Amino acid sequence: MRINASGYYTNRHSCFLLSYHLVLVTKYRRPAITGDIETRLKAYTEKYFKDRGCVIQAFECMPDHIHILFDAPPQINLAEFVNAYKSASSRRIRAEYPDEISKYYWKPYFWSLSYFIGTVSDRTVSAVKNYINGQKGD
Repeated sequence: MRINASGYYTNRHSCFLLSYHLVLVTKYRRPAITGDIETRLKAYTEKYFKDRGCVIQAFECMPDHIHILFDAPPQINLAEFVNAYKSASSRRIRAEYPDEISKYYWKPYFWSLSYFIGTVSDRTVSAVKNYINGQKGD
């Protein structure tokens, strides 16, 4: 994806601006996203989204949930994309941090089955970005 002078993304066949706010919650809202897990989850998420042509505008982790504001190309199937991300990131975190995760989960869990995703217009993207960046109160 390339961005043009008007602030829209372009590819060979289209001009678009598709922004989404994604919220994922840990299973049972356990505070499992801290320390090294948070650092690793952020790095994995940035790579995962970039590899699939998505641009992260804002991203913040809380102990029991994450917020991601991202732009995506039009060919992305959001339900498949989010569920594949949840599966892959869960598998990765559970494999790399088995001792830390076993404090919260006795079965192979990490994310709740449900999630929130909403569209964000070019007029409200800055408000959502400020909300996400202010999650930790820094």
